[in-house]
Amino acid sequence: MKLKKQLTVCGAAAFCVAVFSLYLMLDRVQHDPARPPSGGGGGNFPRSQISVLQNRIEQLEQLLEENHEIISHIKDSVLELTAHAEGRPAPLPFRLPNGSWLLPPESRPGFFSVSAQDCRFARGGGAPEADLQMLAVSALLPYDNQDGGVWKQGFDISYEPHEWDTQPLQVFVVPHSHNDPGWIKTFDKYYLDQTQHILNSMVAKLQEDPRRRFIWSEISFFSKWWDNISAQKRAAVRRLVGNGQLEMATGGWVMPDEANSHYFAMIDQLIEGHQWLEKNIGVTPRSGWAVDPFGHSSTMPYLLRRANLTSMLIQRVHYAIKKHFAATQNLEFMWRQSWDPDSSTDILCHMMPFYSYDVPHTCGPDPKICCQFDFKRLPGGRINCPWKVPPKAITSTNVAERAQLLLDQYRKKSKLYRSKVLLVPLGDDFRYDKPQEWDAQFLNYQRLFDFLNDHSELHVQAQFGTLSDYFDALYKQMGVVPGMRPPGFPVVSGDFFSYADREDHYWTGYYTSRPFYKSMGRVLEAHLRGAEILYSLALSHARRAGMDSKYPLSDYAMLTDARRNLGLFQHHDAITGTAKEAVVVDYGVRLLHSLANLKQVIINAAHYLVLGDKEAFHYDPATPFLGTDETRLNQDSLPEKTVIKLDAAPRFVVVFNPLDQERLSIVSLLVNTPRICVLNEEGQPLAVQLSAQWNSATDTAPDIYQVSVMMRLPALGLSILQLSKCFDSHNTLKSSVRLFLHGRDLPVHKHEAFPVRILPTASEDFCLENQHLRACFSGSSGSLWSLARAGDEQEQRLSRQFLVYGTRSTKDKSGAYLFLPDGEAKPYVPKDPPVVRVTEGPFFSEVAVYYQHVQEVVRLYNVPGVDGLSLEVSCLVDIRDHVNKELALRFSTDIESQGTFFTDLNGFQIQPRQYLKKLPLQANFYPMPVMAYIQDKQHRLTLHTAQALGASSLNSGQLEVILDRRLMQDDNRGLGQGLKDNKRTCNRFRLLLERRSTADKSSGFFSKLASVFKDLVFPSSKAKGREALDSQPVSFPSLLSHMTSMHLNTEVLVMPVAQEKPPPPALRSFLPLATTVPCDLHFLNLRTLQGEDESLPSTEMALILHRKGFDCGLEARNLGFNCTTTQGLLPLGSLFQGLELVSLQPSSLTLMYPLATSFPNSTIVHLDPMEVATFRLRLG
Repeated sequence: MKLKKQLTVCGAAAFCVAVFSLYLMLDRVQHDPARPPSGGGGGNFPRSQISVLQNRIEQLEQLLEENHEIISHIKDSVLELTAHAEGRPAPLPFRLPNGSWLLPPESRPGFFSVSAQDCRFARGGGAPEADLQMLAVSALLPYDNQDGGVWKQGFDISYEPHEWDTQPLQVFVVPHSHNDPGWIKTFDKYYLDQTQHILNSMVAKLQEDPRRRFIWSEISFFSKWWDNISAQKRAAVRRLVGNGQLEMATGGWVMPDEANSHYFAMIDQLIEGHQWLEKNIGVTPRSGWAVDPFGHSSTMPYLLRRANLTSMLIQRVHYAIKKHFAATQNLEFMWRQSWDPDSSTDILCHMMPFYSYDVPHTCGPDPKICCQFDFKRLPGGRINCPWKVPPKAITSTNVAERAQLLLDQYRKKSKLYRSKVLLVPLGDDFRYDKPQEWDAQFLNYQRLFDFLNDHSELHVQAQFGTLSDYFDALYKQMGVVPGMRPPGFPVVSGDFFSYADREDHYWTGYYTSRPFYKSMGRVLEAHLRGAEILYSLALSHARRAGMDSKYPLSDYAMLTDARRNLGLFQHHDAITGTAKEAVVVDYGVRLLHSLANLKQVIINAAHYLVLGDKEAFHYDPATPFLGTDETRLNQDSLPEKTVIKLDAAPRFVVVFNPLDQERLSIVSLLVNTPRICVLNEEGQPLAVQLSAQWNSATDTAPDIYQVSVMMRLPALGLSILQLSKCFDSHNTLKSSVRLFLHGRDLPVHKHEAFPVRILPTASEDFCLENQHLRACFSGSSGSLWSLARAGDEQEQRLSRQFLVYGTRSTKDKSGAYLFLPDGEAKPYVPKDPPVVRVTEGPFFSEVAVYYQHVQEVVRLYNVPGVDGLSLEVSCLVDIRDHVNKELALRFSTDIESQGTFFTDLNGFQIQPRQYLKKLPLQANFYPMPVMAYIQDKQHRLTLHTAQALGASSLNSGQLEVILDRRLMQDDNRGLGQGLKDNKRTCNRFRLLLERRSTADKSSGFFSKLASVFKDLVFPSSKAKGREALDSQPVSFPSLLSHMTSMHLNTEVLVMPVAQEKPPPPALRSFLPLATTVPCDLHFLNLRTLQGEDESLPSTEMALILHRKGFDCGLEARNLGFNCTTTQGLLPLGSLFQGLELVSLQPSSLTLMYPLATSFPNSTIVHLDPMEVATFRLRLG
């Protein structure tokens, strides 16, 4: 032992001497740069060698840091094991004198080992800089809204008549019809009234002239029509697609909203559309078409690029940004992800320059002239031109004058772009629904084209085209293959939120509108993912056991239906909350129907997988083996948890963890008796927290009790619990309750089983704490006011406030789309002081505050894991008696965020935001699908959300979110209604406070050493580096933050075994994974693919993986979950327990194209940071 110590000391000393010598040498070189290099030019280090040396030194430092972490973990574990051996702690939680509960030590300490290379990605530095970063563009633009003349939001455009003499202008007029799958009418009503007629006419009219073209986008409508047409008509459609007359643009189930939608659902609806197209028409979309989403997310170009599309088009962008891009000829650009290190995510994007996608705003800058070329508006029709000059039918006598007038517009529009190829969309909402309109547009335009093309002195070639015809001609003229960057085209990174179409009319209200359905959509999404994975696993195991004939394959039709209903809800008038009330109900009914079906799919799969004897499996739809965890009475009801009835016989419960990581969680159930014992699968009794179930602030529910146990749940696995009625169980620990009535004379109905202290007046402030956190609350109001992490020297001020925004008194008011507040928010003032109920127990404690319009519950879990590291906040909102009011929740802290905040885009990536004083308040709100955060050099505060809402940071240290909006009027964007159908809505959040790591990986000794070397050889890089740090266009959550978001959005499902008698067959837990999935890899989906028969499954599956980018600069101690990263490697061959990987084929995102594999003849897959990858596989 002595010798070991001596060797260690000597080794350490030698290491220190060597490092110190290297340091002195560098120091000397640094301070004596004037010394002439010996041997001529030998002092000129090649840049590459310096870079390699710097990387090696950084790696060395990372490894040292990791070793330090590992050693400290081992040390902690040894100490814990020693403690166990010396004095056996009681297995039950123990209540301390101060009232808080102490849990027995966790037998399996968490492990955190992150590869050094995996940390380097988030620090950036390697990414080639974009020419235009949207954050910087917004900071520089004046947003002055000057009158631009005929193009009101732009400027006068002029040109020289001979500009096209050497290279003629090529014009592609693209006929289209924008069909909303629900808006003013329901999806089915639109189909009956308009869409079927558009598509029927399309087949007839395109066949009349091979020069005609048309594009279509929404496969939801197209598939419904396809199911109702003859084989002859289907053959005609395939011919039209084959000869290029009809193009399927984007090819998603819908044209999705890009603000509120989650990337799981965005991908799912794209796969559903593409798979339908491949199966029925045999076509693969090439170009994206998004003319109507209200602002554009940079997630969409990434997904389209991964699906192998090469070009895309967008329309609804802030008018000031359009003007700026037009003035600099940047309306066509390569859109690159801000985190992309090598331009592999680039996709060519065309931004339309004018106000709208209708005909008056697409031929050129003057809508008064363009409207004259919308031949649906010919005199005598139902619509006319607002500019009071109607179109004229084209005849031999007027064609020369009309063609010249139109050509002038084409030429002016083309001056805004870099090429001499011009795109001119020709269409609007639900256009071409009558044969007469097809004739009016196509015949009159063809006469104009014939005239233009016959007169070579005009130097123009005009024709009908599809979107891809246009892009192909553009690439050809620019001399590049499709998908490559045309010479001189700029690179843009960032997104296009928030959108304003005129004046200060910002479309930021729809980020929150109808939050009840936004929440319901997210619940359906989690259920769909869980059902897909469990169904795929159950079916694979059943096939392997030769039991597939007994398995309910009919569940596949329910999965397909749910995919399509979730897809439909991603439409830009559905999840946005911007449809008519009756249409919203239709979406709600579809969501509820699919939610119930998915619960059945999960129950059937779980039933098969937990049976000890698979031969005993018998599917009976009339008497399902498992019950559901909760029920919803109607499409607008909040869920009600199932009450498990206990009598003499024990009841079994199956618990499903849909996460791809093991989780330590509190599982809560409702039972009908306070006398309860809970056993795990091995028959060992578990500690139970028994709490009352409250119907209101002061009323307990009779004969309903909440039972909470701590469970370690396997990744994607099923666990078993046994519940039985028992007397005098010392494992049952009751919650204690304090009720603060604040002077209100209210009757209290409490249960004799629970101690409830009633305190009539306000008391002192109080705190809840666990081993990680201490949250303190105001005694008078019950509101949160501070949060401290264990080990922090001082607590962080974190105060919560409810606020109310009004709307303007002028003519323009807030509505479903627009947020037009009447100034800053005012504090919410309830009619009565709140009732505050404080519950404390061994596994969770909570503070419930009851106001007139909102019930807030702040819960702290006493768990040595992810759930114990953040605060759970839920707000049950009911503003049905408000008039033109919006309820907001604001958190205020001492974090010095200085106007910078961060919101996610589609749950996929983080976009930095900057509060801009030059813009109105409403312009500074952004979509928050899953999280928003603020930070400074010490801390980061993240607000995680379980539903998409609008969020902002209007002052340093603040984060706020709009919870619900009730507005009595339309905001003049075509809906014709206000928002008056509010529901009781539960908004769920988690508040995560993280500390910046003191040993930030980039500031260690060796990194400093490397930077000295770098500055010595490249002196200019020093200033650049500092600048880059201050304006980094990229940020990432920590691994803990990712995990917290997953826990919030992927709840544990608890399913009681339905039959109470006779006793059920033997059940055993199901652990699908043989190895742990690296904690930066996420199983986005495991989706069984469709068989020959649309309603039945094939033997193939799509495994969709996402490797998350994460920030290592936040402290990662005591995380309570096992976490290792593997530089993006995952061995799929040995991943699924009891199943063999028969085949594996990497493919494009939507399975349209097979891809080359990183490791030929291997079952190991590799993903780059942030990559979403799809693999076609077969398990046997």
